[in-house]
Amino acid sequence: MTDLPQLIADRLAAAFADVAGEPADPAVRRSDRADYQADGALPLAKKLRRNPREVATEVLEKADLGDLVANVEIAGPGFLNLTLNDTTLSGLVADVANDDRLGVPNAKEPQRIVVDYSSPNVAKEMHVGHLRSTIIGDALVRILEHLGHEVIRRNHIGDWGTQFGLVIEHLIDEGATPTDLHVSDLGGLYTAANAKFKEDEDFKDRARQRVVKLQAGDEETLALWRVLVAESERYFAAVYETLGVTLTPEDNVGESAYNDQLASVVEELTELGLAVESDGALCVFPDGFKGRDGNPFPLILRKSDGGYNYDTTDLAAIRMRIRDLKAQRLVYTTDLGQQLHFHMVFQAAKQAGWLDGETTTAEFDGFGVVLGPDRKRLRTREGNNPKLVDLLEEAIRRAAAVVEEKSPHLEAGEQQAVAKAVGIGALKYADLSNDRVKDYVFEWNRMLAMEGNTGVYMQYAHARTRSILRRGEVDPASLRGVEVRIAEPEEHALALRLLEFEAALLRAADGVEIHRVCGYLFDLASAFTAFYDKCPVLKAPDEQTKLSRLVLCEVTGRTLAAGLGVLGISAPDRM
Repeated sequence: MTDLPQLIADRLAAAFADVAGEPADPAVRRSDRADYQADGALPLAKKLRRNPREVATEVLEKADLGDLVANVEIAGPGFLNLTLNDTTLSGLVADVANDDRLGVPNAKEPQRIVVDYSSPNVAKEMHVGHLRSTIIGDALVRILEHLGHEVIRRNHIGDWGTQFGLVIEHLIDEGATPTDLHVSDLGGLYTAANAKFKEDEDFKDRARQRVVKLQAGDEETLALWRVLVAESERYFAAVYETLGVTLTPEDNVGESAYNDQLASVVEELTELGLAVESDGALCVFPDGFKGRDGNPFPLILRKSDGGYNYDTTDLAAIRMRIRDLKAQRLVYTTDLGQQLHFHMVFQAAKQAGWLDGETTTAEFDGFGVVLGPDRKRLRTREGNNPKLVDLLEEAIRRAAAVVEEKSPHLEAGEQQAVAKAVGIGALKYADLSNDRVKDYVFEWNRMLAMEGNTGVYMQYAHARTRSILRRGEVDPASLRGVEVRIAEPEEHALALRLLEFEAALLRAADGVEIHRVCGYLFDLASAFTAFYDKCPVLKAPDEQTKLSRLVLCEVTGRTLAAGLGVLGISAPDRM
């Protein structure tokens, strides 16, 4: 077990339980100075009506910490300050260094988890609003899979609905045939159709009729719709490849996939007594949700004209994911503006008996918006959402300039590859390093900075570990089994960080707090920088110290690469 905070917490918990005469749950937390404090003594002392320092002393007498700590101090009203034993630390780091998984075991009880993310719309270009859902969802998927869970990706693309009536009618007006459409046409297609829809009443009526034809299976309409979907999916795949996410066309399950299930959803909810008529529409009123007027707030199952909408589709999707996919955990990653909708869907699913909240759980993990320098929603000069493709190209272009300046020793081809890794990595890391529920300001200079909590800093720290091994002509495999000796404070601090990887991944997975991994990587890279500055490696005072420090460099590099990897960020060996 390499999670020292948890190991110490377990042993302290046993000691507190012994002193209390009953099970206790003391809170143990790691300080920024790599010491440990237990704040269970004070509340337990109050409960026992004893002096808190006396209680703390008795806890230490009963706690089995001898092989873990070198020094223990009681401070203030019963706080425990613990300094870890370097010998124990050395052995644990050696275990991590000799483990291909860096001390991160597979989950003892793996779950089947469905993660719903990205969800772009057919016949529309992806914009900055799709960035967060796509990379947060992808990072979560990678982390869960790394921990040993079975993950089912779901890209719930918008491939059905009223917007296709106006787009397809516009194409017919233009004389387009299925063979005429290409990915490059998507940019202006919806914009032109929507403008016509707003200005031309005749077109508006025809577009609405075209929706009815689409839903009725009209072959001319379906032929154009199929091409729109296919071309859009090719476009999505190209964006995902550039962005470096793991979504594939097989993960695309659009709204249209649930069409044949909508009637049965309505029928089932009606039989359960959950579906009721309201103003001509058939609705479900989930418990606990009211509008501004204080009246119950509905999910609309079937509109007054007989049509279905995304409320019905999302209910069909959650039912299918539980019943057919046998999911134990459902994760929906989209902007916070969708929070009410999904919470209502979850509540309706609970009342229908699909979602029990125990063997199967559903969660909405929303995120804030991307802001411009003016701290308003990021827009282009024309006032539109920036296209995601444009952001990716700009990131690579800016990174190329940085790489050309900072790394002239790299050949042109390698510079190009590093520029892509740095640019895309900087864009993703800047987003993921922020608490997902908060808005953040999009700033190129900060993203591409060589110092601070940036993707570039992490990548550079990794490349430095590889450079040390190259300069020393050291084969990483030759370091397996080498004894690790922790002696200097900087070695101690670095070793502690190396043992915290599992805890960072678990926290990120449990609460979809991807920024926890970023924070961990920054702490690790900072500890390595301090170690590198203070502890000579290739010029160490003796061979054993040199080998031990090489192990620290090698395992730090692998941990940085693994940590960046679960974020979907490349770690170049040379920069």
